[in-house]
Amino acid sequence: MKLILKLLAGMAVGLALGLWAPDGPLALLMTFKALFGQFIGFMIPLIIVFYIMSGIAALESNSGKMLGWTVGLAYCSTILSGLAAFAIASGVLPSLIAQGVHATDKPAAIKALFSLEIKPLFDVMTALMLAFVFGLGIAVTRALRLKEVVDQGKDIVELVLAKVLIPLLPAYIACVFAEMAADGSVFSTLKTFGVVLVLAIAMHWIWLTLLYTVTGLASGRNPWSLIRNMLPAYLTALGTMSSAATIPVALRSAKQMKVSGPVADFVMPLCATIHLCGSTITLVTCATAVMLMTAGLDVPSWDVMFPFILLLGVTMVAAPGAPGGAVMSALGILASMLHFPEASLALMIALYLAQDSFGTACNVTGDGVIALWLDRIMGRPAEETEGKPASQQA
Repeated sequence: MKLILKLLAGMAVGLALGLWAPDGPLALLMTFKALFGQFIGFMIPLIIVFYIMSGIAALESNSGKMLGWTVGLAYCSTILSGLAAFAIASGVLPSLIAQGVHATDKPAAIKALFSLEIKPLFDVMTALMLAFVFGLGIAVTRALRLKEVVDQGKDIVELVLAKVLIPLLPAYIACVFAEMAADGSVFSTLKTFGVVLVLAIAMHWIWLTLLYTVTGLASGRNPWSLIRNMLPAYLTALGTMSSAATIPVALRSAKQMKVSGPVADFVMPLCATIHLCGSTITLVTCATAVMLMTAGLDVPSWDVMFPFILLLGVTMVAAPGAPGGAVMSALGILASMLHFPEASLALMIALYLAQDSFGTACNVTGDGVIALWLDRIMGRPAEETEGKPASQQA
C-alpha cells in the first residue's frame, strides 16, 4: 500500500509541476525521464532471461502427473481470464474513454537537457527464446552449476528491481504526468485511469465468482463457502501486494477448504509463481485502454491480442515477488508485440501499480481453485490423508 501512496503522490507532484513549474525544472524532469526510460529498456531482456529461465529450471525438482496438471490448469486459467478480460474491455472501454488523446510521434513540449542511448544486450524475442532453451535444458539435464548461475543472476536482477527500479518508479511517473500536464492531455488520462481501474477490479471478482461457481457445482460444494475460506488469503495479499508473502495464509485457507495436505503443499507455492489470472486481467484491460488512448497505435483486435495473451501467460512465469513484478516482466512484449512507445509503457506501469494489490489478491484466491481441482484429479480427498504421516501422504 505504501507504493500505491507514493505513486499517487508522484502523480500529484507531476501534475502540479507540469501545470505551474517553469521550463528549467521541467527540462530536468524530462532528462531524468529519458535516462530512466533507457535504463528500463536495458533491464527488460535481463528480467525476461533470468526470471523465466530460473522459473522453468526450478520445475525439475517436481515431476510427474501433479506437476503437469498444475501447470496446465494454471496456464488455462490465466489465458481464459485474459481472453475474457479483452472481450469485456474491448466492448466497454471504447464508449467510456477518450480515444487518441496521445500522439506517439509528436515532439515533447519540454525537451531533455541531453540524452544517452543505453542499448539492451538483446531484443525481447531473443531473450524469450534464450530463457526457454536454457530453462528447459537445465530442467532436463539437471545442470546444477548452470542453474546456480541463473539463480544468482535472478537475485541480482531482483536486487536492482527492489532497490532501484521500483523505488524510483514514483519519480518516473511524476515526470510522465508533468509532461502530460504540460501538453494538456493529463485530465483525460486521469479520467481514463478511474474507468480502467474500476473495470479491472470488477472483472477480478467476476472471474473469481465464475471459477468458484463452476468448481463448487462440479464438486457438489457451496461456492460461497469456498470463497469465504479463501478470504483471509485475499485480504493478506491485498495488504502485502505479494503472492510469495501470502503463501502461508494461502496454504491454511486451502486446507480449510478440505484440500489434502500434500496437494495444498505442492500447488499453492507453485501457483504463486505460475497462476496469474488477476494480473493478466489487469494487464489486458490496461493495454486495451492505452491502445485506444494512443494515436498511432492499432485499435485492439483479436488477431493482435490473442497471441499477445498466449505469450503473456508464459512471460509472467516466476514474475518477481516484489510489487509491480508482473508489469515489469510484461513490458518487453508490450513493446515488441503491441508496439508501445515509452510514454505508453509508463502509462501501463502507472495503471498496473495503482491496482497491484487487487490483482495479486485475485491471483492468490484463484490458486485455491487450482488446488481443489488437483485434489479431485489426483484422487486424494482430505479424509484419506488426515492423520497419516507425511511419508504416507506423498
